[in-house]
Amino acid sequence: MTRLNANLLLLLTGAIWGMGFVSQSMAMDRIGPLLFVGLRFAIAFLTILPLALREWRDAERPLSARDWSGFFVVGLTLFGGAATQQIGITTTTVTHSGFLTGLYVVMVPFLGLIIFRQLPHPVVWPAAGCALAGIYLLSGGSMSELGRGDWLTILCAVFWALQILFVARFTGARPMALSTVQFAVCAVLSLAGAALAEPVEASAIVATGPELLFAGIFSSGIAFTLQIVGQRHTTAPQAAIFLSSEALFAAFFGALFLGERMTLASYAGCLLIFASMIAVEVVPMLTGSRRRLREAER
Repeated sequence: MTRLNANLLLLLTGAIWGMGFVSQSMAMDRIGPLLFVGLRFAIAFLTILPLALREWRDAERPLSARDWSGFFVVGLTLFGGAATQQIGITTTTVTHSGFLTGLYVVMVPFLGLIIFRQLPHPVVWPAAGCALAGIYLLSGGSMSELGRGDWLTILCAVFWALQILFVARFTGARPMALSTVQFAVCAVLSLAGAALAEPVEASAIVATGPELLFAGIFSSGIAFTLQIVGQRHTTAPQAAIFLSSEALFAAFFGALFLGERMTLASYAGCLLIFASMIAVEVVPMLTGSRRRLREAER
């Protein structure tokens, strides 16, 4: 697969995730956030399991202990991101959730430096400041107006950044195995939390069926698997910038289906956040091209 095709897969993933914000928001009228996450990823597990079994049958070697432990770590980051995002969306808008979640595109290089000692391009630092300014405007010009849901969504962005980094680290040649393991870990932990902290009613689950099926099959099973397949052929920062398109799609679908509206300051904040996302990918590409050109002229 070429890098262009991989990035197109990641762009499609962002579009599916962006639409998924609508179903996530609508579902909160009937069931609790942890129950929704648990059922969503249980459906995702069942969706991808046949592909994982086929991959297992055709594999040239068995998974090692390092593979299993890595897949489990990815599952923990998926649970952290999905749970905090879903709880956060109960007290924030789809548009805010979409854009604040997109902060992971700036966090990926930061966390890559801290965890894997991968030095980011210098443009990362001003891009981070630009993103923080965008959050300020998105909150209405006052940090005090960032609610609990917004802060939980920012925390979820940290988990998504870790998930992207660890997917790049552990996907190898077994993307379907990674998908099913991370789905299983997330589903088990979420359902356990729901059993302890939330009401579980069969009638409410049935009423939420359409949202659960869309989120489970498309936003989770298909989209997260496309992410893993795409990341095998591109870098983590480049994957992050294409995945961040979910913020734009979330705003579009939030306006289309939920009637959400934004102020001019909010639009400016969104533009600043998205500009920071673009900068961390485009500027290194441009400077790298110029450096290669100078070397060729010598």
